[in-house]
Amino acid sequence: MPGHSGQNIRTIGEWLAIHGDLYLPEDKWIKHLAIDTRTLAQPDETLFFALKDKRDGHDFIPAAYEAGVRYFVVSNQYISNHPDLNADVATRSTYAGAYFLAVRDTLMALQTVAGKHRIKFNLPVIGITGSNGKTLVKEWLFQLLQGDFQVRRSPKSFNSQIGVALSLWELQNKDTLGIFEAGISRANEMDSLRKMIQPTIGVLTNIGHAHQSGFSSPVQKLKEKLKLFRDVEVFIYSPAYVPESSEYKIPGKQQFTWAFETTSGPDRTAVLKPVDLTLQILSNFNGFTELRATRKGEVVIIKVPFQDQASLENLASCLSTLLVLNYALPDAVAKLKFLHPVSMRMALVKGIHDCSIIDDTYSADLDSLKIAIDFLKQQKQHPKHTLILSEILESGLPSEELYTLIARLIKHKEIDRFIGVGPEIKAHAELFPKNAVFFDSTEELLQNLDRLNFLRESILIKGARRFGLERITAQLSAKAHDTVLEINLRALNDNLQAYRQQLQPGVKMMAMVKAFSYGSGSYEVANLLSFQKVDYLTVAYADEGVQLRQAGIKLPIMVMSPEPSAFQFIWDNKLEPEIYSLPLLKAYLKFLDQTGITAEEKLLAPIHLKLDTGMHRLGFEQAHLPELLEILNANSQLLVKSIFTHLVGADEELHDDFTHLQLGRYQDMFEGIVQTLTYKPLRHVLNTAGISRFPEAQMDMVRLGIGLYGLDPNFKGPEEPQSVLVWKTTVSQIKQLEAGDTVGYGRKGVADEPTLIATVKVGYADGYSRQLGNGRGYMKIQGHQVSTIGSICMDMCMLDITPLQKAGIVVQPGEEVVIFNSPKAIQNLAAQLGTIPYEIVCNISQRVKRVYYYE
Repeated sequence: MPGHSGQNIRTIGEWLAIHGDLYLPEDKWIKHLAIDTRTLAQPDETLFFALKDKRDGHDFIPAAYEAGVRYFVVSNQYISNHPDLNADVATRSTYAGAYFLAVRDTLMALQTVAGKHRIKFNLPVIGITGSNGKTLVKEWLFQLLQGDFQVRRSPKSFNSQIGVALSLWELQNKDTLGIFEAGISRANEMDSLRKMIQPTIGVLTNIGHAHQSGFSSPVQKLKEKLKLFRDVEVFIYSPAYVPESSEYKIPGKQQFTWAFETTSGPDRTAVLKPVDLTLQILSNFNGFTELRATRKGEVVIIKVPFQDQASLENLASCLSTLLVLNYALPDAVAKLKFLHPVSMRMALVKGIHDCSIIDDTYSADLDSLKIAIDFLKQQKQHPKHTLILSEILESGLPSEELYTLIARLIKHKEIDRFIGVGPEIKAHAELFPKNAVFFDSTEELLQNLDRLNFLRESILIKGARRFGLERITAQLSAKAHDTVLEINLRALNDNLQAYRQQLQPGVKMMAMVKAFSYGSGSYEVANLLSFQKVDYLTVAYADEGVQLRQAGIKLPIMVMSPEPSAFQFIWDNKLEPEIYSLPLLKAYLKFLDQTGITAEEKLLAPIHLKLDTGMHRLGFEQAHLPELLEILNANSQLLVKSIFTHLVGADEELHDDFTHLQLGRYQDMFEGIVQTLTYKPLRHVLNTAGISRFPEAQMDMVRLGIGLYGLDPNFKGPEEPQSVLVWKTTVSQIKQLEAGDTVGYGRKGVADEPTLIATVKVGYADGYSRQLGNGRGYMKIQGHQVSTIGSICMDMCMLDITPLQKAGIVVQPGEEVVIFNSPKAIQNLAAQLGTIPYEIVCNISQRVKRVYYYE
């Protein structure tokens, strides 16, 4: 990452105990560690680690070399398989000038380098772990401490075995405090993280149910997390999460404990014994909480803009950390006044003039800038990429060096247009491309937005909170009503990788993006899938495929329902039709004859054959095969890319016998076809449910659809599928009704008592079914479930919020209302309507604004 002091390559060789490392250059300085060729910043100063997981990093060595990388950490096996690499570096026929450091385990080597680098720095390091709140506590501590320390923290949520190593590598001599988070999902993962981070202060956040499936019991999970703090000077925690037990020893040379004096719910931590910091909630109103903090008899009142339990507990962890760092209680509390909510995600929304807007307007530092630019470059729907960036504050670097690094990053990442905001960045305009534009303030940029003529481009807006660039986002975003469907691309990617982990080596992945990607978008999801190198995409109709091609998607795309009227679009856009009947095949051949394709050009005419083995919807039946084979023999211009079928009941054990019957029929029909062909097409039969339930039938490729969105009840991975979709709206108005008043069309809703209702901005035109009216449906406000009252209208509906009123919970116009926010909630909604989750998500109207974000 930018701005790094680095290490001599020969020293790194010594760290890894490389035999014969004396041949490594003495004067070569490595500034960057890389594991992904798509995110290279300065290849000539990079050491590439070929990590081996489901995707083997060794396969990307040619791409890294082509990009300019000359230093690689590879496995011993790789060197054994490539004996030519033992030849002289300067004269070898392949990878001339490149150096290969061979090790037993490349991940362990990466962690070794990170740990050795960490040892070089004698500074306090805060290590954070827990089930929830790790990243938020880290970011809040950064806000609180950056004015007094030169803080190095892990970017975003880099807390994995790889992320921690890459984060630690960024430590520099000027840093005076490190803050790093550590995340584990199963036993025996924390030791390696502890050895790398070597924290001096430990902070344990909330211990909940997350990742529980990776541990035999909650106690085992706690014991594993406590390993991070084995050697810390001070361990900060709440006794509610670490009760005294004979099963583990509370770590740390010293402990600092905190707790809430009173309870306000089943999960609120409470004082179980004397603690170092006591917090008592005094009031909770209009989004603010007033607390009394007590430390050694000293009492201070705190008012913070948070009400939820999680934020208050995270606040307690941060306040405790400040006290451990020797801040006086009044001084520590004074700092809390400047805390502000942390956006842990980049949001992708539709913009004006056919643009796409990436909103990352609440932070600006070198590390997160690089991550954001990588996300910008994933957007292929527009040929042009633009960056709007404010000054980067408190980087610890001289201005000239800071903006030189940023300018170099922009050039390397081929950003088409750069717009800088702030007098300091403007003062260094000469470092940036000649077409760059600069403004002294956000207000000046706002006044000139119309003159910048944004058109069909992807625009990343990133800045320090002080600059308020969210105002630019608001001006450039397409206007839409307040009902939105949020799509968590990070969670979608996690689900993709979870299914990949279930595949046997060499099995390809086809991702289904038909029906607007199950209601979640088209190119936005396809861009992510393309970046993650799935092998195929599938759409229902040709126009969906054409849209993806126009958005820059280059992956192979299969069209499941190719209409003869769309053959020209299929041909022009290099789409691949599914052929499921003899008449369709003949029609396509007639089109190809008219187009004039020759046998030599047959790669331009790929098709996929659909077999009917029991669905009885589309597909060739056994009786059709003789004529099918005759046609294939006579038309060599056709290239059969795959032969597949559709399982009718792979998700239900009830139909397992029929599923096995289908598999047998498919195999017989496939063998009959390939005997005629001179090649063997890809075989695929498994959908999402089949991947989980019939691993023996993975064949050459699998088709992943609804599982990307966490909606597979048969999933058998080590972790629960991630929640991808959140549908939410807002309150328009609050009304107080008297007993006997009626609500909505047809007076179907009746107030049996004085009733408080909220009108919310979602109706059946948005996809919220009329069947959910009159108390059948429910939504959540401030985490509390409330039922519908009256009939569902076209654009809105009403909720009975009387239970909230009785509980003292105030609801105001503009309040967020959650329709669903988890796979379970979607499944419950489907059950209420007597349908399936597919229909729920696909029926969400196109007028509902989609917001894509990457955490």
